[in-house]
Amino acid sequence: MTRTDSSQAILIADFDFGDVDIERAIIEGAGLQLLAAQCKSEDEVIEAGRETVGILTQYARVGSRAIDALTRCRVIARYGTGVDIVDVDAATRREIQVTAAPNEWCAEEVADHAVALWLAAARKICQYDRATRQGEWHWKTGRPIHRLRGQVLGLLSFGSIARLIAERAKAFGVEVWAHDPFLDQSEIRAYQVRPMSFDDLVENADYVVVQTPLTPQTHHTFDRATLRRMKPSAILINTARGPIVEDAAIHQALDEGWIAGAALDDIEEEPAKQRGWRPSNPLLRLPNAIVTPHAAYYSEEAVRTVRTIAAEEAVRILSGQPARFPVNELAGSHPHQCASPPHGS
Repeated sequence: MTRTDSSQAILIADFDFGDVDIERAIIEGAGLQLLAAQCKSEDEVIEAGRETVGILTQYARVGSRAIDALTRCRVIARYGTGVDIVDVDAATRREIQVTAAPNEWCAEEVADHAVALWLAAARKICQYDRATRQGEWHWKTGRPIHRLRGQVLGLLSFGSIARLIAERAKAFGVEVWAHDPFLDQSEIRAYQVRPMSFDDLVENADYVVVQTPLTPQTHHTFDRATLRRMKPSAILINTARGPIVEDAAIHQALDEGWIAGAALDDIEEEPAKQRGWRPSNPLLRLPNAIVTPHAAYYSEEAVRTVRTIAAEEAVRILSGQPARFPVNELAGSHPHQCASPPHGS
């Protein structure tokens, strides 16, 4: 971490971009200073950011203990849309503005990735590739594979990203269902998508795509009980947060054939939040599981956009301007300035 006067500094709590040049240009251009760290715990966030005036965070948790220890902080800007790693209530009590990026920064990328995972799992692409590299050249390697046309793809949540997934999926001739308890059914039907109850979607869809935010209510939505209710031929795709699917439960479901396959863009243990992670998760050894490293959001364009948004939001708050993308409402702020981020990753 580069040392400087933290009383006028913004801390980047953690990042995996390779450099902080984009943020530095914006922050130092506004007359502030930049600290860049790689925090993996709240203790490390406290140590690095105790006297800084703002924090940008990618994976590092900024919970209530850290927030209470921050003596000067006025803004916490998340690199991304979800704010499950920030204790928003604690920040609000301390009059700290929390910001996030709207879904648009990576919506196209996540939708593309979800469809890619779905097709790779349904067509057994990874299994074919592994077998071919080992000298097995036969179509039976992927058996059974079923025609996509006429099957049902179910979306858990129907926010902006899920709508893009639905748009793409229809080209393959599947019927698209969606469950979203926060939307009127007429809004779902307007997209030529069939609204369904959670139970009906889980029990009857051939493919289930998870695109719901991670909340205390959605944590471990896909546990053993839920997975037991899915069709034995079903495939689960998760392009939302890892902890929505219980690692041990999905491993058992795949290993014992409760469902046919899974394609996960994140796993419950969330390796990016750990230091010295090793690939010991047994999910990584299953032939019917595809795992990507929480990369659904990634494109060069998307990463550049989200870094710019986070840095600019911090500078706006510290220069006395309202946030463009606030998560919480502070005393004295105007309601129209504050809105939770939409559904998304």
